[in-house]
Formats: sequence, structure tokens, C-alpha cells
Amino acid sequence: MAKKFFLHSAIPYVNAAPHIGHAQEFIYSDIIRRYHKLLGEDVLYLSGADENGLKIIQAAEKAGLDPHKFCDIHQQEFLDVADKLNIHFDIWQRGTNKNHFLSSQKLWELCAKNGDIYKKSYEGLYCIGCEAFYTSDELNENGECFEHPGRKLDVVSEENYFFRLSKYQKFFEDLISSDTLAIIPQVRKNEALAFIKKGLEDFSISRTKTRAKGWGVPVPGDPDQIMYVWFDANNIYYSGIGLGWNDMLFSKWAPADLMVIGKGILRFHAVYWPAVLKSAGLPLPKQLFVHGYLTVDGQKMSKTVGNVVDPVEILGQFGTDAVRYYLAREIPSYGDGDYSVRRFKELYNADLANGLGNLIARVAKLACNLTFETEPLNFSDVNKNEYKKALEEYRFNDALVAIWEKVKTSDKYIDENEPWKLTGEKLHTVLGQAIQQIIEIATLLQSFLPDTSEKILQQFKGPTITSQPSLFPRLQ
Repeated sequence: MAKKFFLHSAIPYVNAAPHIGHAQEFIYSDIIRRYHKLLGEDVLYLSGADENGLKIIQAAEKAGLDPHKFCDIHQQEFLDVADKLNIHFDIWQRGTNKNHFLSSQKLWELCAKNGDIYKKSYEGLYCIGCEAFYTSDELNENGECFEHPGRKLDVVSEENYFFRLSKYQKFFEDLISSDTLAIIPQVRKNEALAFIKKGLEDFSISRTKTRAKGWGVPVPGDPDQIMYVWFDANNIYYSGIGLGWNDMLFSKWAPADLMVIGKGILRFHAVYWPAVLKSAGLPLPKQLFVHGYLTVDGQKMSKTVGNVVDPVEILGQFGTDAVRYYLAREIPSYGDGDYSVRRFKELYNADLANGLGNLIARVAKLACNLTFETEPLNFSDVNKNEYKKALEEYRFNDALVAIWEKVKTSDKYIDENEPWKLTGEKLHTVLGQAIQQIIEIATLLQSFLPDTSEKILQQFKGPTITSQPSLFPRLQ
């Protein structure tokens, strides 16, 4: 049997249309999914829609829509963007699905049975953007959430249920330090450990039905309480693979081999979610890859500033594989990166039009109407060295640098051997070598630029090579 590999990306709130940051995370996850499929593994990629939160209710009310209708509209927008990006979800799990309700209530009961859920009155500072309570020392100098500066926190006082996170202090120090739950990159592991070593505190896992306006998963045995978003939403990762409703499916895929998230939700995935699973006696995820944020022309994306980038717009302007290339190559996966149209055009022309596209066009033109014996390469034969290491460490930009070194090497080979001056067997030998280099490049590109890779492999599979329109016409 093939080795299984289950990965999931963070579950986006569907309180608004997707932006380019969502496209970035989907692309990262899809690259990983395709890579592990090329390794011959049995892969499942899950994402979904986080629909049970106060932000959803507020956004639906503002739009004048029933929350179910509101979620239907916006979750479809995420699916449409993913489709345009050539992203494949094996499972798309919605927070409003009936099996998710069943699963989350099962998870609650397992934690309660272990004595880790209790009820108490509480007052605290609540960020509606994060759907989280914060203490004063976790806020900026203006008393605002670091993720949502400029937004006033609400003082909330209510009675709800808490999870005994403090019980797992030593467990999490050992879990993270030993890399039993490996966090990549190291800087995010250090952040998680720093958060743990400050002392873990019990956290709220429900809201009153009145405050939540009845929207969300009801707490078992207490119809006046609704599950808090970080208990219910994180469970989309396991409700989607059968927890509480399909034991056979769950036993096949659990635990998650990899979680892909942005840096702003580190604590919820490195600590809160594994703690709930530990309490419930369920298998814990193995690895957490944490990527940075996208800025736009040097500024944080903001609806107020008006610089939120619509991925549909840039897909229409540049094309799917060009967008996938920019976000994987230009943005360092371990840190923050910037999107700008100017830089996009520069990179497109330099790497795609003048680089890869020009190489393909010139070799195809020289080999046009000649016959060659070509064979497809096994991925394992080319998955080597820096390329392999970079992908295993989720350094997508470095993996693409390794591929483009091969593009430069192939260009240099053509320039040095001047096949346009050759005839007969010498011409055939030189072009044959160039074609094999191109097939290797296309094979390595399969995870990153799947459509482009397929076009190249079809064009050069032989026996007759044909000249085709440019893969990436130069932008003015």
C-alpha cells in the first residue's frame, strides 16, 4: 500500500471575498499535494469554510442576508478562485455541514469525559477579528490586537465553558521541544515555545446562545451555549475525514501529516488544537508549516487603505501559472513578502517570457520537423539535491531557483554549441541533449506550474517536435 499523506490548510472565514493571501496559502498547499503525489503517496488535501463565528453574523447582517445564504455565496467564491488557480481539494468541509455538527459535539463529549471542560463566569478583552480573548500584555502600545490594529477590542462579560489548557503545560513543552510536533520554520517554533513557557492558561470554548445569536454548533447538554469558533472551526480538519461519523475514513487518514497556516494563527494550531486532540484521546498532527504574510506595494493589505488584491483580477491579467510562479518564487515562504504589479511584470518577463518561454521556443524551432527518440523521466530520477531538500523544507522559492539554474544551464548549452550552424548527426546530438534537459525541467515543474509542465512534455515527447505559440508572451 502507498504511504498516506494528509495535509490541510487553514480554514478561511467566508465573511468576505478571498484576497491574494488566500491564493498564496492555497498554492503552497497545492504544491505540497502535487509533490507528494509525484512521490507515489496516497494524498488527501483538505480545506473548507469557517462559517460559525460572530464575524459571519455581523457581516451577514450588514449585507442584509440570511447567514446561510451569505455563507453559500462567499464560500463558493473561495472554490471558484481555487479552481482558477488549478487547486484541487480532495475534501472541502463546511462548518455548516451536518456531519461537522455531529463531529464537533462528539469531540466536545470526549474532552468533557476527560474532565477538561468546565463552566465559569469571565470578563475579558475580545477581538472580533481574531474571534479570541486577549490579555493586556498581548496587545500593542495602543491596547489593540497586533493582527487588527486600529480596531477597538470589546469588553465581554459572560458565563461560558473553558478548556483546561493549563493541565497540559509540561506536555506541550516536551511536544514542541522534541519536534514530535515539528514546527517549520525555526522562528515559529521559538514563538510557540515562548508562548508556552509564559504559562498556559485555560481558554474559553463557548459563547452564549444570545451573543452568538444561535449561530453555530450547540454545546451538548446545554442549549443556551454555542461552541466557540476555535474549538469548532479547527475540528473541520477532523470532521472532514470522518471523526464522529465515519470511523473507517478517520482511521485511514488521521492524524494530519502537515498543517499549513499563516503566522497569525500559530497559537491556535500549535497549542489549542493539539491540546483538544490530546484531551479527546485522538492522534495529534505531525508537522506545522507556518508561512508569512503578503504586503501590497510595501503596505499591509487593508480594506480601509483600499489595497486588497483580488486574485481573480490578476489571474485574468497574467494567467494561472504566472500567478502561481510569482507567489511561489517571489515570496519567501518562511517570511513576509510583497506583491506589486511592477515587480510581477519584471519577474514575468525575466523568468517566464525571456527565460523558460524563450528556451522552449528556440529549441522547438531548431528541432522542428526532426524526429527524436524521447522518453518521459521518472520523477524520482530528477528529485535530487537542493530541489528535493527545498521542497521537503517547504522553501518553494529555493526549489524554483534550482529549476531556473537548469534553465540557464540549458540556454548556455545552446549558445555554446550553436546548433543553428550544425547539420546531420551533430545537430541531432546537440538538440537531443537540449530536449532531454527541457524534459527534466518540465518534470520538476509539475508541482509548481502544472499546465505549463504538461504543455512542454506534450510538445517534446516526440518523435516529431513542433513549434508552438509562446508559452509566456512578453508583457509590455
